[in-house]
Amino acid sequence: MRTEQGEGSPVDPPAERPQEDCPGAEDRELLQHWHAMQSGFRRLNDRLLAEVAAGTGVAASSFQVLWHLLAAPSRSAPMRELTETLGFSTAGTTKVVDRLAQQGLVDRRPSRTDRRVVYAVLTEEGAATATAAARALAGALRRHLVAPLGPEGCAALLGALLTLEDAAADGPAA
Repeated sequence: MRTEQGEGSPVDPPAERPQEDCPGAEDRELLQHWHAMQSGFRRLNDRLLAEVAAGTGVAASSFQVLWHLLAAPSRSAPMRELTETLGFSTAGTTKVVDRLAQQGLVDRRPSRTDRRVVYAVLTEEGAATATAAARALAGALRRHLVAPLGPEGCAALLGALLTLEDAAADGPAA
């Protein structure tokens, strides 16, 4: 069946909408750029973390927890901090930390001063695993970020992202 929409299209053309409902050309271009940046970053991040998983056996969510703990001064963090910093749900954080604890990569320890607080603490094996995964990520970053952009392009991208992070830290728009 051939229709005015194209071969086999079962959809009628949309009704005409008033022009003010549609973004203008400038807004469409801006939105397309935003989509390209967002989807490009998501694809790059997925590719990088997939390479880490393939090279080390550490799943993306596990790597995020292990890296956070490795970078923490005491190699530990309250569960709530992991949830807030990594953007996981409380249940998601618990699931990841439980899986890491079963593998011997983290321990759960109660706070000495507040019975309500539980810390995730990196074990020696966890630190070694996190270090190997971090090295795998650094290699993937060199191949998929630094090589295409060059050092100057990476520095410019970092500067732009830090500017955006600072702007976002000023709080939500009114």
